Amino acid sequence: MVKESSEEKQLTPLEGVVVLAGDEESSPLSKEGGDCCSTSPSHRDIRERAGIMVYPLVSGWLDTPAGEVPKVSPVLTADDKRGTISMRIGIGRDSYAITPGLYAFGEPNENSHVIVTCNYKLTFDHLRSTLSKLDLWVVVLDTKGINVWCAAGKGTFGTAEVIKRVNESSIDKVVNHRDLILPQLGAPGVSAQEVKRATGFKVHYGPIRAEDITAYLDAGMVATPSMREATFTLKERAVLIPVEISLLLSPLKWVIPLLFILSGLGPSIWSPSAAVTRGFALFMGLFAGGLGGAVFLPLLLPYLFWREFSLKGAAAGAGVTLIGLLLFGGALNWLEALSLIVLGSAVASYAGMNFTGTTPFTSPTSVEKEMRRWVPIQIGTAALSLAGWVGGAFIG
Repeated sequence: MVKESSEEKQLTPLEGVVVLAGDEESSPLSKEGGDCCSTSPSHRDIRERAGIMVYPLVSGWLDTPAGEVPKVSPVLTADDKRGTISMRIGIGRDSYAITPGLYAFGEPNENSHVIVTCNYKLTFDHLRSTLSKLDLWVVVLDTKGINVWCAAGKGTFGTAEVIKRVNESSIDKVVNHRDLILPQLGAPGVSAQEVKRATGFKVHYGPIRAEDITAYLDAGMVATPSMREATFTLKERAVLIPVEISLLLSPLKWVIPLLFILSGLGPSIWSPSAAVTRGFALFMGLFAGGLGGAVFLPLLLPYLFWREFSLKGAAAGAGVTLIGLLLFGGALNWLEALSLIVLGSAVASYAGMNFTGTTPFTSPTSVEKEMRRWVPIQIGTAALSLAGWVGGAFIG
């Protein structure tokens, strides 16, 4: 529900609290006063405000000296869970964000810790469910719907944004301490000294995983070595497979027609029957490459000893394609078989580079260097394999 506004803007149901244009002055969020951090009885079950649109993750309000702060429900709804599934398979990843600002977990007071995070809703949902037993203030940055690690690399989880949100949220009026807890993976984008100088708040870097935050706070904001260690276990790698597959599916609507057109070329100029039979074989070679790069690469990542992800992917793609040929490629000649192996390697090599941004095995500089070197090679190799596939039709 939302109060009418003459300048109402388009919103998505992913956002938490939004002040509508034209109503900022009348919004309770802009008012000061009231008992610090007390729940207003009249607001417990009412989520509609003048000039404010509220969505289900907000369960109530806290009155603070900085104005009313939305309380976040720790319970993930069916919509939240469907959103998580959508993100895991790559649907709507560019717009899955909540509104930046100050939120309350549990029943925080002036002594409660302040945590800073990104506005990627998948991250926010994980925090609110994992930290459901804690009373915290949470400052959400505008990272354009990008997770902490990637946003730190892109600059959206950065010093200027931390300073802006801390100042705009007036968190200094809400708590009687001057400590901010930032995720460790956000450290590359933030200068703790500049934040302290501009806001008065000292930056502490918390653990990598949300599951360790409770233990970190119980230990007096002291992290153990295991809390600082980035892992990439089989489970953590496997959960990325669906979205990697979705990234490869997107261009297929353009690629598949090309595969069948090229497969029909031969001694008779162009054969519809060859387009179908050879086109299917070529598609299976492409599929094998995608399977190698998006599925077998993450599963076998520690055992593929090359440092560059493009080489890891090429090896996985060649291996899967070769196995497919040994099982089902008896009718192909040597040039067709070789072309499929080369194509599978090129596709898997490209898919493998997607993991450069999801693992602790590389750095932004290495990623840029690898892409500059290997993308032209991958394109050239794929083109060469398709030329070889066409040539295979002329071998008796």
